Amino acid sequence: MRRTVLKFAALAVLALAAAGCATGPTGPKFQEMGNVIPKLKPGNGRIYFFRAAGPFGAALQPGVRIDKLGVGSSKPGSFFFVDRPAGTYQAATTSDLRKTLQVPLAEGETKYVRMSPSFGLAVGSIVLDIEAPEKARSEMGWLTYAGQVIVDK
Repeated sequence: MRRTVLKFAALAVLALAAAGCATGPTGPKFQEMGNVIPKLKPGNGRIYFFRAAGPFGAALQPGVRIDKLGVGSSKPGSFFFVDRPAGTYQAATTSDLRKTLQVPLAEGETKYVRMSPSFGLAVGSIVLDIEAPEKARSEMGWLTYAGQVIVDK
């Protein structure tokens, strides 16, 4: 009897843990935000950061920086964007500030940066890579917006 109760308790804990991992960010999806995302200001470009949903590395959610300024965090199943003047920027995550990605950005240009979990011998990190626009947009449709609140003007 006692063994059955312990098994049931263990299964309940596992079910709650799995449910907690399954719940991702809430909010509008990329495909729903077409009319809300503001147009670029003259002289600026836009960088989208996105990360696919999945259990692999779900607990790893470091901050994301551009030129040492925090701009968001890497959450599974989400995306956010930042607008910057034309130039070249260094993107990195707080899980490994030594690994940076150069993001050249022209006026009016939009770049897409994929954030993917990667595991080494001791710790995990998020790897940043520039993704082709067509591929990025097709994968981002169901991702949830995890950036700053957008005020529709």
